[in-house]
Amino acid sequence: MRIHTVPTQPIAGQKPGTSGLRKKTPVFMQPHYLENFVQAIFDGTGGAAGKTYVLGGDGRYFNDRAAQVILRMAAANGAAKVIVGRNALLSTPAASNLIRQRGTDGGIIMSASHNPGGPNEDFGVKFNGPNGGPASETVTETIFAVTKTLTEYRMLDAQDVDLSRLGSSTLGAMAIEVVDPVADYEALMASLFDFDKLRALFAGGFRMRFDAMHAVTGPYAKAILEGTLGAPAGTVVNAEPSPDFGGGHPDPNPIWAKTLMDTMYAEDAPDFGAASDGDGDRNMIVGRHAYVTPSDSLAVLAANATLVPAYAGGLKGVARSMPTSQAVDRVAAQLGIACYETPTGWKFFGNLLDAGRATLCGEESAGTGSDHVREKDGLWAVLFWLNILAERKAPVTQVMADHWARYGRNYYSRHDYEAVDSAAANALMDAVRAQIEGLPGRAVAGLTVEAADEFAYDDPVDGSRSEGQGLRVMFEGGGRLVLRLSGTGTEGATLRVYLEALENDPERMALDPQLALGDVIAAAEAIAGIKARTGRGGPDVIT
Repeated sequence: MRIHTVPTQPIAGQKPGTSGLRKKTPVFMQPHYLENFVQAIFDGTGGAAGKTYVLGGDGRYFNDRAAQVILRMAAANGAAKVIVGRNALLSTPAASNLIRQRGTDGGIIMSASHNPGGPNEDFGVKFNGPNGGPASETVTETIFAVTKTLTEYRMLDAQDVDLSRLGSSTLGAMAIEVVDPVADYEALMASLFDFDKLRALFAGGFRMRFDAMHAVTGPYAKAILEGTLGAPAGTVVNAEPSPDFGGGHPDPNPIWAKTLMDTMYAEDAPDFGAASDGDGDRNMIVGRHAYVTPSDSLAVLAANATLVPAYAGGLKGVARSMPTSQAVDRVAAQLGIACYETPTGWKFFGNLLDAGRATLCGEESAGTGSDHVREKDGLWAVLFWLNILAERKAPVTQVMADHWARYGRNYYSRHDYEAVDSAAANALMDAVRAQIEGLPGRAVAGLTVEAADEFAYDDPVDGSRSEGQGLRVMFEGGGRLVLRLSGTGTEGATLRVYLEALENDPERMALDPQLALGDVIAAAEAIAGIKARTGRGGPDVIT
């Protein structure tokens, strides 16, 4: 086996976003494209010599081929060992757990998360650090800088490694360990939750539907829910990971998981429904005739955390991304614990978790997690809900009604305008930015603006500052409007408009959210001129 030094040149646009580098699959399959970025990861993190990594992905198209390239490059760069999931599969939270459990130097995760997969859809690669979490901004900026000066990469001349069989082998001088992708993760879940109570829950006739969306969580959900916990066969649907996610969009929300929503709103609906995304780090929670927003889900988990063994001693603090509703803030205030507001991107929670300042974290984009790993974790959130339901012996609708009665209801919705012309999207943001200083005190669509700013975050742990993290308009009475451009798409720009209104009147806790948010929606249009600037009659997706 020979190590080749392959001449190359910088490829424009290899800047990692909030969760690594995401592009269309044909882009990643171009000559040198994947190789350049992987070499930049190694070079930008101090080299691979003598290091141990975790490798896995969500099984989307090109996952298997990319894994072989990464293994040969790791060997050529002198890595000591790579721990890889069987068939190159690992959910993102399972990869985070392996990095932490094995004390590795980091991991490379092949995923574009909730984005569609297939020959003409999306692919992604990201580096997670030794704490198991997404690389910090400092690290990703260093990696990006390397991509702009790279002149060569190293590749081992070798046959493909058989990743279908568990066990150890070598690739050149590098050790490879192929592991069961589910086993270590399941053991972690068993240490956090009361599996005996969950077995009793299912044994008592509790019915559930889990839609794995033909994505990586399928094997995990089958093994844990149907295998260990005894849920009836068929509880988990769409459980076989597929390179194109069965032709679907593996984003767990009411739009893309419509079949699950139809099931949960049918006359004979199961007691509980849930879904997870492409790489297993997001979740959707649905009760019988009751959709739970991710923001409300985070608040409910925080309010009921002491019912779960791992959190019985109480929470150190909670954290949410800035666009996430303020529902969890109200819980934290009553519990007397800290509540942190961070930019979007799970990496911002890492410092808080590592420093012991926060226990639970969440984002409005269907991501919740805790200090058990350094990623959001879809199946963990589902098990957390099941543990709460088993303890409270109440349906989801009652849990939500009780929560709103105690804390008030933060009506919340996100309107997405996808693949908007980038110039138009940036012009819209600039136009709103120019109004920020003059908005406080102004009446807009029947609401009075209390404050407005462009969110910036000063990390309380390392002192770093992140600016330009979204435009906020706060209204009197607890309402909010937030606008930002997403970094998770692969073409054009995705404009995300976040809408929030606080309701404390018990008689107004069961309104349709879009109706309850009517004034905030009108204010968003009046301030941003979304229809005129995007040319869209309305959002592409409402969640």
